[in-house]
Amino acid sequence: MYIGRVIGTVVATRKDEKLVGSKLLITQPLNIELKPIGEPLIGVDTVGAGIGELVIYVKGTASRIAARKMDSPIDISIVGIIDSMDVHKETLGGN
Repeated sequence: MYIGRVIGTVVATRKDEKLVGSKLLITQPLNIELKPIGEPLIGVDTVGAGIGELVIYVKGTASRIAARKMDSPIDISIVGIIDSMDVHKETLGGN
């Protein structure tokens, strides 16, 4: 599982029929310090997330399982909305 922030939405009137009915959100991957890493990803929302929220997302087969669409072209699914995080930085090493 990974941490991200929802930064936008995607509307695609023409898409694979197995994606019809799926809410698509643009998610920026974040590191443990909540700093952006890598390029934004488009994922299927399974939990009702909104713009600006911190989320947990999964990749690959786990994303299709979460969306309950095993035969779909889904590679990223948002599976949780983060309410809070408590990171003990001294256990991360190097700090």
